[in-house]
Amino acid sequence: MSTRDEKLKAFGRLLDIMDDLRQKCPWDKKQTIQSLSSLSIEEVYELVDAIEDNNYEEIKKELGDLMLHLVFYAKIASESNQFDVADVLNTVCDKLIFRHPHIYGDIDKELTEDEVKANWEKLKIKEGNTSVLAGVPKGLPSLVKAMRIQAKVKAVGFDWENSAEVLQKVKEELSELEVEIGVGNKEGIVDELGDVMFSLINYARFIDVDPDEALSRTNKKFIKRFQYIEQAAKSIDKSIEELTIDEMNKYWEQAKVS
Repeated sequence: MSTRDEKLKAFGRLLDIMDDLRQKCPWDKKQTIQSLSSLSIEEVYELVDAIEDNNYEEIKKELGDLMLHLVFYAKIASESNQFDVADVLNTVCDKLIFRHPHIYGDIDKELTEDEVKANWEKLKIKEGNTSVLAGVPKGLPSLVKAMRIQAKVKAVGFDWENSAEVLQKVKEELSELEVEIGVGNKEGIVDELGDVMFSLINYARFIDVDPDEALSRTNKKFIKRFQYIEQAAKSIDKSIEELTIDEMNKYWEQAKVS
């Protein structure tokens, strides 16, 4: 592993390269805060893919890409005297110190994880947030946003007592969805399906399962099994469209044990 001096030198090297690229590369010169944002989101997803594959070599590469983007944003902002990378780093350091009084302040007892989270939300309110939920980004994917909402309200004590209560809520929401489907109320169906999904995400939290990871694994499993069906069709000189549903189901069951 690198020494602290080597880490600082590497970070300085990145800053120097960023200066060069911003001055000399036509593509880098024309980028803006806005033009980089969608690319940054793409980089985050690539990092998540590498993490899910437990591929540390790829994780290292994707973290590098993300760090490049962070330095890039700070470089662009510095050109109009908004802030620079030192301001960014000092801002997050100040925030971390303020939000960890059990480490840097005068709290003299050890806090549990839940107490730390609750204290974190209280301190955010002191910083000027008008709501516990004010810090949930509007642009988050809906599944991730539901997870963040539930975690934040839990931190201030708004939560179910146990997983059995949450499972009962899931069943209640499913019943309400069935009612709306029965009467053909499209708006009601959309609302109740959303409630079912929100409740399932809540249940996943209570049984200590990341619902995004669970769904991602199911997506991968489905893709693998469906592609098995496609390969099976090719092996008998058919396209998948030519298979009957019974044939598809047969190959699907084979894929489960292949």
